[in-house]
Amino acid sequence: MNAYEIMLMFEPEVAEERHTEVIERTKTTVTGGGGVWGSVEPWGKRKLAYEIDHMADAWYYVLTFDAEPEALQEATRVLAITDGVMRHMADRKSVV
Repeated sequence: MNAYEIMLMFEPEVAEERHTEVIERTKTTVTGGGGVWGSVEPWGKRKLAYEIDHMADAWYYVLTFDAEPEALQEATRVLAITDGVMRHMADRKSVV
């Protein structure tokens, strides 16, 4: 099992209830694949360095968890097709 984190960006007009819904679905996907959920760190609404699809702001979250690569692959697949998710990036955390 590997330690991962996902940086998740939501479109600025998406309701906070939708943020919670998408994060819970990601948690269910990870735990359903045998992973262990870590934490959700909300970073709040921030200005983007450059506009993406004519949007200048986004809601940021960092999700951490331990999982097998297959569970991560499924979670990122679902995030890629989810409405309201502007961008996401998964990264394997290095163990020090």
